[in-house]
Amino acid sequence: VLQSSNSLKASYEDWLLTYGLSVSPFHLRWQTALFNRQFYSWGRWKPRFLYLWFSVGMVFGILAMFGSVILLGKTLLQTLTQMLTEAPKAQNDRMLQVVVSLPSSGLCLRAVPGVNLPVSQLTYFFSAILLSGVIHEVGHGVAAIREQVRFNGFGIFIFIVYPGAFVDLFTTHLQLISPVQQLRIFCAGVWHNFVLGVASFMVLFLLPAILFPFYYTGVGALVTEVAEDSPANGPRGLFVGDLVTNLQDCPVYNVEDWNSCLGDISEKSQVGYCVSAATLQQLSFPARVYRRLDGTVECCSNNSLTDICFSYSNKLDSHLYACLPARKVIEASKVCRTNMDCHKDLVPSFCVTPSLENQTRLIRVKHPPHIDMLYVGHPMHLQYTVSLSSFVPRQNFLSIDLPVVIETFCKYLISLSGALAVINAVPCFALDGQWILNSFLEATLSSLIVEKQNRELVGFLILLAGSALLAANVALGLWMVTAR
Repeated sequence: VLQSSNSLKASYEDWLLTYGLSVSPFHLRWQTALFNRQFYSWGRWKPRFLYLWFSVGMVFGILAMFGSVILLGKTLLQTLTQMLTEAPKAQNDRMLQVVVSLPSSGLCLRAVPGVNLPVSQLTYFFSAILLSGVIHEVGHGVAAIREQVRFNGFGIFIFIVYPGAFVDLFTTHLQLISPVQQLRIFCAGVWHNFVLGVASFMVLFLLPAILFPFYYTGVGALVTEVAEDSPANGPRGLFVGDLVTNLQDCPVYNVEDWNSCLGDISEKSQVGYCVSAATLQQLSFPARVYRRLDGTVECCSNNSLTDICFSYSNKLDSHLYACLPARKVIEASKVCRTNMDCHKDLVPSFCVTPSLENQTRLIRVKHPPHIDMLYVGHPMHLQYTVSLSSFVPRQNFLSIDLPVVIETFCKYLISLSGALAVINAVPCFALDGQWILNSFLEATLSSLIVEKQNRELVGFLILLAGSALLAANVALGLWMVTAR
């Protein structure tokens, strides 16, 4: 039985080796030489151009190494300040959360931001990670071939659930070339990630022009999805394909306007509506007035879904309340802040304001030709449960989701490829920054510090400080996410 088990194990290992697979706890790796010819083709294409390209990348990589230290230091100080404040601000993109995995090539430690995101975004997230990693490693591989370093193969790995890529270079060749040549190779990954981020930004910026023959913009925000639990879901709510043009008196020409208008509505006090004295007397009916726990007043005691308590003032009393049918009051009225806003007409009018709980707003959403949606609730609930696009198809057969897919993927590429460039540039053990720093010190300090041991000691101390800085950012970032 033991002999049979050993034979089976040997057969399994031979099978893995045949297909370039390697399996270990939490780590699956595949390496192949299938793309070697393509890599050599790229590495030998226009040598002068590639020399200039990777020389610019070398300068960028060195600057990124110093810049990443400054950025991490600033982020650490901001995080510490935020932790010490009694009312910390909401988490934002400055929070560094890092998940690392180690490719067996030993060239670099893959560092990828881990973010909290909905299940629907996972495809974008992992695709952007994989593409950013592939472009990163293509940079290393092509630069190595350009510098006459033997290229053994390219591979893809999965660490826990995070995908990545790596290249296998002949280490002896790397050690024989000059420090400047090494810098071109080691900086190439960071440089390519930066270029990918810039290219993604350009596509995102020029997307309206790119899609102009098929989609037009600037006419409103197109509803692409309404969550099942959304307060906007219902017979008089929003539907996929609706074009939102206004929130209250705030015009909406694109998704940015939608978000901006909701932000303003959330921060500012509730707007009122001009109602004539005659209409107010006609629509209102007697109701018991009582005060809520938060201090606001309720005057509609019939649990109606159509009536809302409104407050207003006249010359004699500044605290009057009336229970009114919301749609009849709002649809034929203009918005106001005070009674003075309603005195432009000769008809005596009052500015009636919905008396709602704190943070709750009555929002009129225009999406012609449909009847206006009247939303009562927190503005952010509307923002989080309704997905929109600034792109409106010129033809019915065109997908309303395609521009959203391109936009979202570009945003993930900008974020993740940029983060990969920043993290890998940090002078930290096992990251690209370690090899960049070592080569940089060899290229610049060899005449000042003659002994190689002393240069290595300087490099070790810098790497120790860089590693501690990165670890502190990661630890505090994770603590802020879990503890707050």
